[in-house]
Amino acid sequence: MDPHRLLRDLKTYNWMTLIVLGALSFFFMRPAFTLGVIVGGFVIIANFGVLQHTIRRTFSDQGEMKAKKMALVGKYYFRLAIMGLIIYIVITKGLVDPLGLTIGLSTVVISIVNLGIRGLWRTTSRGTI
Repeated sequence: MDPHRLLRDLKTYNWMTLIVLGALSFFFMRPAFTLGVIVGGFVIIANFGVLQHTIRRTFSDQGEMKAKKMALVGKYYFRLAIMGLIIYIVITKGLVDPLGLTIGLSTVVISIVNLGIRGLWRTTSRGTI
């Protein structure tokens, strides 16, 4: 499978998953829970996008690889710290439900699992496994 198409599909699944989870929680849960799902989804999708951008720049054909690897590690920890700070603030201020936030933060994982199952389904339906 084409890696660019795979990444495009994963991004699409990320947003579709967030919309479905947000809509379901809007109709069946409290507003704080729904806000937690939406905030968690936005945080993790943004984090995933920044990670993708960082990795693409690090493993491009230009420059010294060792320096880029150190920058990659530094950016990873910086992103992790920012994400932790955002999560800390929204939970301690009582803006979101922690369980809703956890579900929102699982958006990318759910999308990856969905993409894997769909790929396996396509492979087995053709009988090539």
